[in-house]
Amino acid sequence: MTPKEKAESWLSSNIDNTTKEQIRGLLASSNEDELTESFYKSLEFGTGGLRGIMGVGSNRMNKYTVGMATQGLANHLKKAFPSEEISVAVSHDSRNNSRYFAETVTNIFSANGIKVYFFEALRPTPELSFAIRHFGCKSGVMLTASHNPKEYNGYKAYWDDGAQVMPPHDQSIIDEVNAIASFDDIKFAKNEANIQMIGQEVDELYLKTIVDLGLSPESVTANHDIKIVYSSIHGTGTTMVPAALRRIGFTNVTEVAEQAEPDGDFPTVVYPNPEEAEAMKMAFAKANEIGADLAMATDPDADRVGIAIRNAVGELQLVSGNQTGVMIIHYLLTRWKESGMLTGTEFVINTIVTTDLIDRIAESFEVENSNTLTGFKHIAKLIREFEGKKKFIGGGEESYGYMIGDKVRDKDAVASCVIIAEMAAYAKSKGMSLYDTLIDIYLEHGLYKESLISITKKGMSGAEEIQQMMAALRANPPKAINGSKVKIMHDYASSLSTMSDGTTTPIDLPSSNVLQFLTEDGSKISARPSGTEPKIKFYFSVNAPLGKVEDFDKVNAELANRIEGIINDMNLR
Repeated sequence: MTPKEKAESWLSSNIDNTTKEQIRGLLASSNEDELTESFYKSLEFGTGGLRGIMGVGSNRMNKYTVGMATQGLANHLKKAFPSEEISVAVSHDSRNNSRYFAETVTNIFSANGIKVYFFEALRPTPELSFAIRHFGCKSGVMLTASHNPKEYNGYKAYWDDGAQVMPPHDQSIIDEVNAIASFDDIKFAKNEANIQMIGQEVDELYLKTIVDLGLSPESVTANHDIKIVYSSIHGTGTTMVPAALRRIGFTNVTEVAEQAEPDGDFPTVVYPNPEEAEAMKMAFAKANEIGADLAMATDPDADRVGIAIRNAVGELQLVSGNQTGVMIIHYLLTRWKESGMLTGTEFVINTIVTTDLIDRIAESFEVENSNTLTGFKHIAKLIREFEGKKKFIGGGEESYGYMIGDKVRDKDAVASCVIIAEMAAYAKSKGMSLYDTLIDIYLEHGLYKESLISITKKGMSGAEEIQQMMAALRANPPKAINGSKVKIMHDYASSLSTMSDGTTTPIDLPSSNVLQFLTEDGSKISARPSGTEPKIKFYFSVNAPLGKVEDFDKVNAELANRIEGIINDMNLR
């Protein structure tokens, strides 16, 4: 069915008049691109669920695409749990239309005879995961587009362990959605008897769980007044992060007032993404203004956190997602060891595109580190598989997401902010800073430097271009990169690793469209189309020994040059 035919089929269906008028406008417009982009495909569950630009059409976030996804999920739940009472939890972030979409989802579930625990107002994504586990729900939905621009919204679907849906459930939901013959099959009329509003009581339980993650209460007590600046970037973090920091004992927390009010227009930033220096600018400025030790900012649904710390000369500097993850894992393992809690059955997790320095740290503590595909649903899957056999300590990925403990089964910026602040207090009790801690890690394990390039290719033609780029890399893989021989190519789509001599070994991970090249000089280059955005991402990781503190700038510059050489050699600029 062509985009025009699909638009006309919507027009002839039983949808509201406002939507019909918008479709007529698209059909009458001389700009065919907008019609094509709105209808050329249907939104599908990717790495982060359903996500897209808000508007009319099958490829847009609106009442009907959200409705079909929810009806499909409801139908699948009834088949997956045929003889059990089914309940779900629903929450939303600060984005425009998030509350409306959340109410739509809640109404549809309730009309299908499913009990809904519906948050009274916006809450962070990790609190939704917590609520699913707390209430024993079979599923849950979070309305959010995470860190995407304001035009976007999204739909994260969760399963009964509090993690985002995994195969085979994701495909089964899509099959159920595709089986919906008409919008008339969507039960929009809510049943109030099946809806229970939740709020403060869950907040209290969630906050208690986070406080219980603390490992250094004496350090927090001694350094409770360290200056911390926090920004929610107009998102849900304002509801929980300051409260969590205060609850664990920090008394000198300053919120960035201009960004504290939830606002789906995100008026003070271009992208509400703490991975971007621009989004951290106001927190950075406030930290410099008051002389703060630490600045933190979370994305709109509070599952990612970016930080800035003081360097060797007292200047505030941004820290990469890899560096934050390294410090978190090192801190957790250090405190577990010092507290005598390591028994030999613990493990940590990071993803295949995250720094290998985490592997080196885990090895030094004789703790197992598992590598998995990008996305916290894969981390949660491993936790579920090892439940009752091994104890999960923590994990994360380079894109500013971290998980501490197993009570929440998705990345949790609220818990991460608490642990990062506690790390700073612990370091200060040792007469150090977080920067000193990072340098010490480099001295022990080597200086690892990472970088990332995202190439955006929008629309139907963009998706095809991305696939062509991956196909070309597979058809003609580089024999050497930046003068260093490629010794191994991991193709996670075919689940095969190919050595330089042509021999192959299987990869024991689910299939995923990722290519990874390991070179003789220790460089790691990964190519991965995004599952939630029209982008292809290239990840670079290089490393070298660091013999002494005084050599840091020199070695860091050499590694930066190596990354630039790789980028130029692969023609990625």
